[in-house]
Amino acid sequence: MSSVAVLTQESFNEHRSGLLPEQVKSAVAGPSGAEDEDSLPTYKDAFPPLPEKPLPEGVQETGNAWTTKIKPLKSSVITQVFHVPLEERKYKDMNQFGEGDQAKVCLDIMHKTGAHLELSMAKDQGLSIMVSGKHDAVMKARKEIVSRLQTQASATVAIPKEHHRFVIGKSGEKLQELELKTATKIQIPRPEDPSNLIKISGTKEGLEKAKHEILLISAEQDKRAVERMNIEKVYHPFITGAYNKLVGEWMQETGARINVPPPSVNKTEIVITGEKEQVALAMAKIKKIYEEKKKNATTIAVEVKKSQHKYVIGPKGNTLQEILDRTGVSVEIPPLDSSSETVILRGEPDRLGQALTEVYAKANSYTVSSVSAPSWLHRFIIGKKGQNLAKITQQMPKVHIEFTEGEDKITLEGPTKDVQIVQGQIEAVVTDLVSRMDYTEISVDPKFHRHLIGKGGANINRIKEQHKVSVRIPPDNEKSNLIRIEGDPQGVQEAKKELLELASRMENERTKDMIIEQRFHRAIIGQKGEKIKEIRDKFPEVIINFPDPTQKSDIVQLRGPRTEVEKCTKFMQKMVAEMVENSFSVSVPIFKQFHKNIIGKGGANIKKVRSYFLGFLTWNLKPVMLMLCLECHLGSGFVSTSFQTALNTRPVIIALITTELRDYLKGSYDAISIFPFSLECYKLLVHKEDL
Repeated sequence: MSSVAVLTQESFNEHRSGLLPEQVKSAVAGPSGAEDEDSLPTYKDAFPPLPEKPLPEGVQETGNAWTTKIKPLKSSVITQVFHVPLEERKYKDMNQFGEGDQAKVCLDIMHKTGAHLELSMAKDQGLSIMVSGKHDAVMKARKEIVSRLQTQASATVAIPKEHHRFVIGKSGEKLQELELKTATKIQIPRPEDPSNLIKISGTKEGLEKAKHEILLISAEQDKRAVERMNIEKVYHPFITGAYNKLVGEWMQETGARINVPPPSVNKTEIVITGEKEQVALAMAKIKKIYEEKKKNATTIAVEVKKSQHKYVIGPKGNTLQEILDRTGVSVEIPPLDSSSETVILRGEPDRLGQALTEVYAKANSYTVSSVSAPSWLHRFIIGKKGQNLAKITQQMPKVHIEFTEGEDKITLEGPTKDVQIVQGQIEAVVTDLVSRMDYTEISVDPKFHRHLIGKGGANINRIKEQHKVSVRIPPDNEKSNLIRIEGDPQGVQEAKKELLELASRMENERTKDMIIEQRFHRAIIGQKGEKIKEIRDKFPEVIINFPDPTQKSDIVQLRGPRTEVEKCTKFMQKMVAEMVENSFSVSVPIFKQFHKNIIGKGGANIKKVRSYFLGFLTWNLKPVMLMLCLECHLGSGFVSTSFQTALNTRPVIIALITTELRDYLKGSYDAISIFPFSLECYKLLVHKEDL
């Protein structure tokens, strides 16, 4: 019989508290005690390993696959998001977003780097770009984005000439890595150039990062003293001072170089380099400010709408610097990718009130308003190539005007007074346009849209010009049957009537296929299309399509109104019948080995034959060739009566042949096309077509 004891957590703790540390270990090991544990065989005792072959001298044992630490697998595809502020955007045309030069640049970047780019517009009109792909591709794409989609700035940083090679690195690898990391272009003077200035070009954020990294590299190589201080990021503004004036004064006073990471670099380490005394003096000043602010500074948190954060920050952070300069208070704004609206003010308690007032003043110095305007009027308000809008924005450059497709409103953003003025101007324009403009929509089957447009837009451009209207025909991919007409009320109605008539005519049109031998197509078309142009002028409403010569098709397609198609069909049938009646061809068998003699060198012989008979080709009637045997009498009545008319009405070519050739031709009667004859003498009357 067995029993089971239930040990609760409380009883276990109570039992354990009364044991010595050694006993605790024993108790945890198990109730059987150390002796029982020692008596149990180990895995090695139970399964002794096989004897190993001794390794040769000088050979070290390598770790096996089981003992080697396996590195965790990482995804080869990464995704990064870059933000281009409005003031740094190279392409600021809001109406061209997703198309135009900006889209072409993005496609080119994707093609060159192999990375995938997705663009979106932020509320502050900044550009958010999500880049995904392999690490190297993303880094290269980032550099391309900065250089081609952002406005570029430049700066210089001076470091000792002997440190330049460490910035370049082996085979330029360090420099290339630095350029990719900071998305900048770094130009280092050549060895023979005495200058120690390194030029950096790129965005403001990239310049700060690159400058910081270069100074760090230089500090590492500096033979003088190097000290690092880890100071919380929130206290860096008090150390640098407004516009970096304080840290500049310290460097001038102490002679030491103080490198404080810019706000965009998430590092807390401040690096000081120089002579030992200089470094010690600079560190003392930094430490003093840090300890004072940490002891005396307090914080307050206020809620400011996310859309107003950019007004508190100001262009390139200037507003934050102004507040710090006037009040000594640092204003901390949450990152752009954060949804937080909390703004933190840090500084002396007696100065926080003034700083808070300035923060609210800056946040509310700009306002957002809207003007009601039908969406179809937006492009008239903007004007051709933005001319109308440019007149307003030139007077009030601080006001941002946003048109959203499909919404019957226009959003205005900027200084309150300026927004009010612009709002009044746009409202006046909208009122004027509504009073003198109208629009309508008509429904037309999409299959007729391209016919309404006409070849090269001829039809639709004529209607637009004639009635002074704008006509929007949806593209094929929209699969919409609505055509929109906008403009003067009378012009809109006239254009509507004409388009509906054209559409009705298209609905009643007929398509007919004519079977015409391909050998006649060129003759119908004529030289340089002269003959087909005459036919089309005679039947302007009929579209005539000939097959491509490579298709070897006999089908000629006619399309247009039923009655006109029938008239055109009869006309062309009559034309083809005349061609068939007035044309004849003969095939003459000639041994293959003689072909080159007939053609001649470079086609000389055949060209002579063609040029000789060219005069007959100018006749509308084809010439007749009459071959007479030399041994036959050339008397009257040698031509049959059935061909007398042909000889009287057509040009005649007479060729004399020998008896042998006569017999040969007579024997080949079935192989060649000839007219029948009634005379005892064998005579050939051949109606030639293209000599």
